[in-house]
Order: sequence, then structure tokens, then C-alpha cells
Amino acid sequence: MKKVIYVVAMGALLIGTVACKDKASAKIVGENVETASVRDEGAKKVPVMQFDKTEHDFGTIENGTPQQTIFKFTNAGDGPLIITDAKSSCGCTVPEYPKNTPIAPGDSGELLVKFNGSGQNQVTKTITVTANTAKGSELLRIKAFVTPKDGAAISVPMKKG
Repeated sequence: MKKVIYVVAMGALLIGTVACKDKASAKIVGENVETASVRDEGAKKVPVMQFDKTEHDFGTIENGTPQQTIFKFTNAGDGPLIITDAKSSCGCTVPEYPKNTPIAPGDSGELLVKFNGSGQNQVTKTITVTANTAKGSELLRIKAFVTPKDGAAISVPMKKG
């Protein structure tokens, strides 16, 4: 008896599935298919962010000496480039960029990075640029060798012995 109920239930399910497919195909509107294909073709147009450099070395600087550099970029892709965010690895580095401003294919822009010169010895900071590219983000670096200000004491470890 259980087998009979199971077979009847499966048959009803199969008939309902086939009937639903027929109804769904009848509801397709040719105009909507064209609109969707145009939309999907536009989605294939992806921006590509190309930088003139991805790293900048300030060289040797004195602690507390503000520095800045410009990272120039070009949209080498097919769609408009939109930078949604740019964050640095610490508060001593501040990026300024054209936020949410579409940059057309072939056009260029600039990202200004300000560094307050803090730290000591070799310092490297990163800036993560979030955009609507295929990768989703780009990584830029700044570095410097930071020396103490004139007159500041230099800490030198002493040998025991």
C-alpha cells in the first residue's frame, strides 16, 4: 500500500513539474529577452585600472616631515571606472581620490597620498583602492627610511659583557 501511494505521489509531482515548464515558456516576452541581452552585454564592459606606478619611495626623510605623492591611473577597460574607497594601513597615511566619480574608458585620474612622516627606520604603508574592476581592488605602497629629528636621541642597544 505504501508503494502505491509513493508511486502515485511521484507521478503527480512529475506531471506538475512538466505542466509548470510549459506555462513558464509561454510567459517569455521577446522584448524582455532583448533588454536582458543588452544589459548583459553592458555588464561585460569592465573597467581596468592601470597605474603609472604602484609603489613610491620617499627615500630618507626626517621624522615628522610631511610627504606626499600622486599615483596617476588610466581606465584601460571598456566600462566606466568608479573608485568607491581608498584606505591606508594606518592613520599616518591619507589617500585623496575621486570618490564615486565615473572615469570613462581612456580617461585618467589621480590619487593623492599624504604621509605625515612618522615612524623610524624603514617604513612601508599600503593603500587599498576599491573599485568596480574585475579584481575589485588595487594595492599601492609608499615607503621611506625615517630618521630621528636633529638633536633627538638615538637608541642604541648596549652589549652585555
